Amino acid sequence: MSFGRKYCLLFLLVRSIMSDHTNQVVLLDTTAVLGELDWRTYPVNGWDAITEMDEQNRPIHTFQVCNVMEPNQNNWLRSNWIQRQAAQKVFVELRFTLRDCNSIPWVSGTCKETFNLFYLETDQPHSATTRFLPADYAKVDTIAADESFTQTDLGDRVLRLNTEVREVGPVTRKGFYLAFQDVGACIALVSVKVFYKRCPSTLRNLAAFPDTVPRVDSSSLVEVRGACVENAEERDTPKLYCGADGDWLVPLGLCVCSLGHEETDGVCQACRPGFYKAFAGNTKCSKCPPHSSSHDQAGTICHCDKGFYRAAKDPSSMACTRSPSAPRNLISLINETALFLTWSAPSDSGGRKDLTYNVLCHRCSGAPGGEEDCEPCDADLRFVPRPLGITGTSVAVLDFAKHVNYTFYVEAVNGVSSLGQGSRPLANITVTTDQAGPSLVGVVRKDWASDNSIALSWLEGEQQPNAILDYEIKYYEKEQEQLSYSSTRTKTPRAVVTGLKPSTVYVFRLRSRTATGFTAYSNTFEFSTGDENSGMAADQGHVLVVVTAAVGGFSLLVILTLFFLITGRCQGYIKAKIKSEDKRRGPFQNVVPFPGIKTYVDPDTYEDPTQAVHEFTKQIDPSRICIERVIGAGEFGEVCSGRLRTAGQTETPVAIKTLKGGYMERQRRDFLREASIMGQFDNPNVIRLEGVVTKSRPVMIVVEYMENGSLDSFLRKHDGQFTVIQLVGMLRGIASGMTYLSDMGYVHRDLAARNILVNEALVCKVSDFGLSRVLEDDPEAAYTTTGGKIPIRWTAPEAIAYRKFSSASDAWSYGIVMWEVMSYGERPYWEMSNQDVILSIEEGYRLPAPMGCPVALHQLMLHCWQKERGQRPYFSDVVSFLDKLIRNPSSLMTLVDHVHSFPESPEVMPHYPLFISIGDWLDSIKMSQYKSNFLAAGFTTLDSVSAMTLEDVRRIGVSLIGHQRRIVSSIQTLRLQLLSDQHNGFHV
Repeated sequence: MSFGRKYCLLFLLVRSIMSDHTNQVVLLDTTAVLGELDWRTYPVNGWDAITEMDEQNRPIHTFQVCNVMEPNQNNWLRSNWIQRQAAQKVFVELRFTLRDCNSIPWVSGTCKETFNLFYLETDQPHSATTRFLPADYAKVDTIAADESFTQTDLGDRVLRLNTEVREVGPVTRKGFYLAFQDVGACIALVSVKVFYKRCPSTLRNLAAFPDTVPRVDSSSLVEVRGACVENAEERDTPKLYCGADGDWLVPLGLCVCSLGHEETDGVCQACRPGFYKAFAGNTKCSKCPPHSSSHDQAGTICHCDKGFYRAAKDPSSMACTRSPSAPRNLISLINETALFLTWSAPSDSGGRKDLTYNVLCHRCSGAPGGEEDCEPCDADLRFVPRPLGITGTSVAVLDFAKHVNYTFYVEAVNGVSSLGQGSRPLANITVTTDQAGPSLVGVVRKDWASDNSIALSWLEGEQQPNAILDYEIKYYEKEQEQLSYSSTRTKTPRAVVTGLKPSTVYVFRLRSRTATGFTAYSNTFEFSTGDENSGMAADQGHVLVVVTAAVGGFSLLVILTLFFLITGRCQGYIKAKIKSEDKRRGPFQNVVPFPGIKTYVDPDTYEDPTQAVHEFTKQIDPSRICIERVIGAGEFGEVCSGRLRTAGQTETPVAIKTLKGGYMERQRRDFLREASIMGQFDNPNVIRLEGVVTKSRPVMIVVEYMENGSLDSFLRKHDGQFTVIQLVGMLRGIASGMTYLSDMGYVHRDLAARNILVNEALVCKVSDFGLSRVLEDDPEAAYTTTGGKIPIRWTAPEAIAYRKFSSASDAWSYGIVMWEVMSYGERPYWEMSNQDVILSIEEGYRLPAPMGCPVALHQLMLHCWQKERGQRPYFSDVVSFLDKLIRNPSSLMTLVDHVHSFPESPEVMPHYPLFISIGDWLDSIKMSQYKSNFLAAGFTTLDSVSAMTLEDVRRIGVSLIGHQRRIVSSIQTLRLQLLSDQHNGFHV
């Protein structure tokens, strides 16, 4: 053993420093054991245990064996019992040195350069008397050295250390032993480290994830759900996946700090006093706005200081405000018939912009200031524009009485005036009226009445201090309670009031006007139209109509004469105006040169396209745009959702189209072209342009956000979930938007369900106005001579053949959209090729009614698909028709009969390729999974299938509504094919 001792002493010069891995749980590390290891050796004189102290007085445990001079070596070294803990498989890291057999003189042929590793699982450690049985141990591997040392290395005191790691497992019992077998090597075991891997506990996205042990199968990941840290809440379920090497992978979801807390170093800390956070999210706490404070931690709102308030609709980020002071400089001005009050804005508006004024009135008898004789003014006093909620700083007071003292109070109010305590500051002024007098009208009587006229007369008062210039008659429907009224004047004490409703009670009041102004109103009188004297009234009314017509005819003659005199000048002016506009914009299409008619202007007619962008769009400061997430990709760049901050600091959800970097000027022009088009439209069923960003990068188009996306995908997602009335309402919205575009002279050219957007309230809006875009991602799309693609399945025949696009071709496309809506997003013409679609339409084929489609709607589709474009309906007619259906839901109860709703004349039926079998037919419509269903139910020929109904399809086991619809529609097409084949002499 002298060789082994010398080898050990040389080896003590080497110290192994082991790295610390946070994803490892160490079950055994011989370098960290302070006492004796007390490992067992078999036989006793095999392995030697050597323990020395290093320079830091730490023990170094080594085991060595070098019985290379003796044959038939079988030396075993067994560890103590090692608890498995949570491990499912363990790793054994061995550090050792091994001598090259060729460097040992006089060595026998039994010298080895390897040793073996074994293990044994048990639930309890063996007792001291338990016999060691090598046969019980399972072999892990034979360990060989990458590098061995020689006699020269010993002289130079250089030892080559090998590190080998082996995987043991799966382990299932409570613990295990390790065993090392030497069969004749010169080896020193420097250290043994046993560990298992785990994904250590961690914090990610404000969620805590516990220690997790990977699966035994290294190819599968362990999904771990995290728990939000204190004062945080889930935004999306936080998840991590634990990999086989103890690494966390694929972070998903996140938590956000709750109200009153902000993220700091991975935790949610409470907002400091003086700060607040009113909503959950990973934003910082905000400083309290002016005139408010938060005295405690974790403030969710800053409370207003004394005397300051917030209105119910004020955001928490708004400064607290107070009531305004009294208006200033209140003055009055009176003329014959009206009293004018004007004032200046208060010196203190309270910090708000929603300032309005209320005018209150008291009527006093006697000298001014007699408060004890004052009472609120009666309802006859009239304020223009109104007494309450005035936004201006003046008001006119009408119908006041003579010789009366009026005291007017003007108060300024804002959004928090109702929250303040105490009286509000008022400005007041007292006015004495001498310009009017008492009523000079006596009893009013009705002379006669017709269905729409009443003749009145009255007596003048006995006392007439001033000459009466004329009378004013004020009247209104009794049921309206003076919410609105009309008036007329007459110079005589009689009048015929016309334009009334039949069988309606009207309230009349009269007053006279003298040189000093109007008198007070008379008492109220009530008369009704359409009584027993209506016959006489009709005769007198007829005379009145004849006289009126004569006077009107003479007036019309005078007007026409003047019109022809000035027509020449007007036409010259209009032509000059058009000429100047043409010079500026280029040759407009469809421009109607009449004022008041808004007409679409093609941006391509501008010499400089940027001028169209400038004229029809508004610039948005990019700092007002907050992009939240990417929701798709367009032809020019990404499409994002986000929020647009308006001038009032409110935020509006928007969609943002961006122009990707590295664009050419032509791409930029094409990108902004759509904005130049959208900016001309303003209709609730047309997508609204919010503005553009062109003066910085990226270039953006900002439009309103439509929560439910495109109509086709929305319908497919909610297949069968809407009532027919709801679907008709969607179609009505699309038709309304197209009516607006048609009236403006705009032709869409690509009307399809994919280009209709749906908002949260199921309002449908027409979109996608970029005519230079690729219209359909289909290799079979037909190319026009100009290079643009045409969406064959949605386009009218004349537009495909001759590129004749018009509102009539849009009407054809609308019929296809109707079919898409009623079929919940089915592909028009199913799996037919584009060439087959074109040929079939030319031969008279039209799409059959979708399953469950009312007859009235399919008739409207067929009307839209008239071959002659002049016979197709206008969009305004479509809107009127759909309105009638909505008002009469019973008209939608009759559904299309699946047999008689299609053309039955063989001359208008296209010929389709014959299907050899049921399987071929189902393969063609991608429903091959139902082959066995058809055959098991006895439907073995195409003839038998063509007679199937919807109930038959359900009965054989087709339960999905979308699959039922596709199969039934294909059966209808198959039925037409068989009829056509029989007519032409074919037989299946």
